[in-house]
Amino acid sequence: MNNEHENLSLSRRTFIKAAGASTAVAALAGVASHVMANDSLPFDSEHDIVVCGGGGSGLPAALFARWLGNDVVILEKAASPGGTAAKAAFWYWVPNNTPMRNAGLVDAKPDYMRYVARLTRPQSYDASLPKLGLSDWEYEMCEAIYDSAAPAADLLAERDALTYRHCPDVPDYWAELPEDKAPKGRVLVPKDARESMSDGGRVAIRTLTAAAKRDGVKIRTGERVMKVILNDKGEAIGVEVETEEGARLRVKARKAVIFATGGFTHDPELRRNFLNAPVYGGCAALTNEGDFVRISSELGVQLRNMNYAWSCPILLEKALAKDGSMSGIFTMTGDSMLMVNKYGKRVVNEKTVYNDLVPTFFQWDGNKSEYPNLVMFSIWDQRAQDYCHSDEYGSPIVPKGGNDRHVVRGETLDELAKAIAERLDTHASAIGGMKLAPDFVANLKATLKRFNQMARKGKDLDFARGELAVQKLFTGPVKPGSQGNTTLYPLAEKGPFYAALITGGNLDTKGGPKTNSHGQVLNNDNQPIPGLYGIGNCVASASGRAYWSGGSTLGPIIGFAYRAANQAHTEPSRA
Repeated sequence: MNNEHENLSLSRRTFIKAAGASTAVAALAGVASHVMANDSLPFDSEHDIVVCGGGGSGLPAALFARWLGNDVVILEKAASPGGTAAKAAFWYWVPNNTPMRNAGLVDAKPDYMRYVARLTRPQSYDASLPKLGLSDWEYEMCEAIYDSAAPAADLLAERDALTYRHCPDVPDYWAELPEDKAPKGRVLVPKDARESMSDGGRVAIRTLTAAAKRDGVKIRTGERVMKVILNDKGEAIGVEVETEEGARLRVKARKAVIFATGGFTHDPELRRNFLNAPVYGGCAALTNEGDFVRISSELGVQLRNMNYAWSCPILLEKALAKDGSMSGIFTMTGDSMLMVNKYGKRVVNEKTVYNDLVPTFFQWDGNKSEYPNLVMFSIWDQRAQDYCHSDEYGSPIVPKGGNDRHVVRGETLDELAKAIAERLDTHASAIGGMKLAPDFVANLKATLKRFNQMARKGKDLDFARGELAVQKLFTGPVKPGSQGNTTLYPLAEKGPFYAALITGGNLDTKGGPKTNSHGQVLNNDNQPIPGLYGIGNCVASASGRAYWSGGSTLGPIIGFAYRAANQAHTEPSRA
């Protein structure tokens, strides 16, 4: 992680200096808002609404604002629109959506609220309380998702910007909870996505971008927003950007500036200071460097939920290489596979939903003063290689001829352990010199023996693998004709054996400036900063630690984009 920080590009260092960053962004709490630039200076262009970021939140926000009659521009710092959403499956979780209602599926608001509250704040959840143990802000934000995600999704579909198909059989991640009265049917995907739903992001960004261009949204790429421009009344009236060539431009927003710039997954300093675990980056777009956290630090904003992320396992070696093509591991593929730590022991249900699998990597052993699971090893046999490979959802088991540089191979378990040890030595400086325990092979053989005994009976007595509906959904492909517990199958007694180095990472972070349910950024007095909005992963999510279901990032984002655009439309024109 230190190496990653030291290898920041010159342009990145220049940005940190320009944005006034400090080690822990000390200015974030309580710095009085002030005029960021002289508002008497001329602007290079002006629009009603300026959207910063052209991904899964910025594109819908720009379209909603444009359809209300506004002159809208998107400022995207990458070479093309898309951001993290372009890499995503683009499931979007939409409570009480139209296809649900048409199919007679009941998704009542009180039931939805109990489900999200139970997962968001389990330590304070109380169904007898008016707000279920949520704070006022969390309750209001969760209500807004229910109220607005469905009409937002329908409007995008009606305007041919994001047509969808319904996934009536996809369960929520915690469908077995008694609070979840609508356990299936909330997921939508882009209409033309693969049947496996893995390429929805590319489809969604393509159609959203086409609709934006068709309907007159201006899209400017290669322009990084550096600061917000306020007038002497403290109102946001524009932004200052830096082009790829290093030129500084001033863009006026007559009504509002909407930030949709993503989280801080790829800023090692912000990760180190705010996330409560040694996360090795993740699969967010490489441009997700916490821009809005830094830019807003001088505006007297409140921060919320900075210690949490939308988490997923990742391939350690791709993360260290900052491989922009890396996907989060949504499913630990394979039936004849298991995952062990440095001691050769299973410590988790490998099919646990990705967000809730990640904390296992960061469990601290106070007796040994170490993270024993910081890097774990997915181990599989030839059967899994032949029948469980996939080029989707970040699968560690890839098809023959695919990019398998992360795969370690051994004809025997002893050979496999030696190859794993050599890989660990290669990355020693990034993982605290972590090594396999001396009894790794002996423990691994005992672990395999027990696993195989349980797999033959189809019952994981240690971690209940395959007993939840979503675990079967996410197990990945298996050998045709497999029956019973399709997540379990004994590993072969003879090699070859394969392994991959796995650690915990992010889809993206979920903390940032606090907004209200209309996307207005709030100051320390809990009042909106006039003309300033934020949506998506660059601002605080009210979800707490929870990942409610597949698509519970993008569904709410679309709802808040809709609400922010409608509120921004009502702002007075600051000519």
